[in-house]
Amino acid sequence: MNSTQVLYNPPMAISILATKLYISPPPPKVVTRSRLIDQLNKGLFAGRKLTIIPAPAGFGKSTLVSEWIVNSGRPTAWLSLDENDNDVTWFLIYFIGALQTISVKLGTELLDSLQSPQAPPTNSILTALLNEISTISSDFIFVLDDYHLTDTKTIDEAVAFIIDHLPPQMHLVITTREGPSLPIPRLRARNQLTEIRAADLRFTPSEAAEFLNQVMGLNLTADEVTTLETRTEGWIAGLQLAALSMKGQQDVHRFIQAFAGDHRYIVDYLAEEVLRRQPEPIMKLPPTSETSNHMVACLTPCRFKQT
Repeated sequence: MNSTQVLYNPPMAISILATKLYISPPPPKVVTRSRLIDQLNKGLFAGRKLTIIPAPAGFGKSTLVSEWIVNSGRPTAWLSLDENDNDVTWFLIYFIGALQTISVKLGTELLDSLQSPQAPPTNSILTALLNEISTISSDFIFVLDDYHLTDTKTIDEAVAFIIDHLPPQMHLVITTREGPSLPIPRLRARNQLTEIRAADLRFTPSEAAEFLNQVMGLNLTADEVTTLETRTEGWIAGLQLAALSMKGQQDVHRFIQAFAGDHRYIVDYLAEEVLRRQPEPIMKLPPTSETSNHMVACLTPCRFKQT
């Protein structure tokens, strides 16, 4: 747990999962993404309201944000979302819980209101919450991680309301695998938005070399690194899975030449991180090899170019 993390102790009537409020720590060995951190800092110091990082699975969204905030010098509230956060009341309870990790008493009365059988309208709760946030003395960052796992119009509306009326000391960060239903075009037009997308997150050749040889402890030649970086198009998860697959390989060069999207580590990753989150009709497709190959091709965020 991050040394600056404050444990949230909710009222006894509320039972929430405290680990959803922990700041996700960066790995002990990580490729420093200086060019992206500079971009994040530029938006933060310019006073923009929102940073959004939309990209498929395995592009290092959460890792980038955790690396950035550790060195930002600003208090940070973090909320990791999941499929159970599709109720706006529970979303707001967790949202307030995350805020209480940096301001312990903030929103205490609102938590009571949210538990009431006749809770006030959502906009009334949000107005009172934003008024309380405006009393926080220091600038801070709020991270909504995995926002794509919420799929409810009322939550999108609540977050849009928060963004529209965001107190100046709060900067909101959203990581997501899909573009959210938020006022992104308006924020972009008003220069209130920082965007980091999959094309930005892909490892450059030099980052791929650092990752494979220093972080993953391999000893690849420049040509071998280039082959893997080109084959995976800089997809971080693909490079990591390739590196793990190389452990114990007798002929690394041959393995690199043959590495493709149908490698079992890639298939397992896609099944765990991507496929199980697909709509039910897709999940019910017959498990033929043709279907499996087609799914791998569609779900892998790179084409595994042949070189």
